[in-house]
Amino acid sequence: MNQYQPGSTKILKVTELNYDTTVFRIKMPRSFTHEPGQFVELSVPGLGEAPISIASSPEEKGYIDLCIRKVGTVTNAIHAMKAGDTVYVRGPYGVGFPVEAIKGRDIVYLLGGLGLPPVRGHINYVLAHKEDFGTVTILYGARTPADLLFKDDFDGWMKQADFQVTVDAAKNPDGTACTWDGCVGFGVSLIDKLAYPIKDSVGIIVGPPVMYKFAIKRFKEAGMEDSQIYISLERLMKCGLGKCQHCQINHKYCCLDGPVFNYGETKELPEAI
Repeated sequence: MNQYQPGSTKILKVTELNYDTTVFRIKMPRSFTHEPGQFVELSVPGLGEAPISIASSPEEKGYIDLCIRKVGTVTNAIHAMKAGDTVYVRGPYGVGFPVEAIKGRDIVYLLGGLGLPPVRGHINYVLAHKEDFGTVTILYGARTPADLLFKDDFDGWMKQADFQVTVDAAKNPDGTACTWDGCVGFGVSLIDKLAYPIKDSVGIIVGPPVMYKFAIKRFKEAGMEDSQIYISLERLMKCGLGKCQHCQINHKYCCLDGPVFNYGETKELPEAI
């Protein structure tokens, strides 16, 4: 694909995940390739563009899954679309999560809220090639049970990994009571429930910005070195090409040098976290 020019394509499938988040399966050329953790710019003519992480594995050919929350003009317009409608896409952009570099290693994913979609493709790739990796642990937290995403994946992940879920509060998003018999507490607290040492594991953290300092602190307390920890930074990657400077962090650009960074890289960028 031409990374500088949006190309028209079709929505193949629309899957509602919860009250404000939907997965749109977008038709792409079979030659389209991406790394887990990369993103595309999705556009609606006359309204603008939005950077959206690719939520499907790179081994799934002919389409990509984009998990989109209604948060603004472009995303609201996309949520009004259906299968067969036309959208415009350019990309992929950025640096994704490592694959070859972490083969043979145990992996601990610590994910919060909308931090799951950018990592879903990496999880599914790793589990599809489980023989190439060590123990896989997935720790996932959301605000409420209604905010949990990709619940159809949970059973499969439980069979292949140590998969644990928690919610901040056992209630509906509007504050009313709901039925929930699972764990209640912040996602970082799930690290304390692990029955085995993780100091030699690779840690992958993605979630709301407020989560990062606490999550990194807990991983380091568990014995992980800076170089073992990977994070995805949330910035407005408006152009994807390092030109508009909206995602600049000192001398780094999230759209070019990230959005996935090794934590050791970000220590020279105190404003990054």
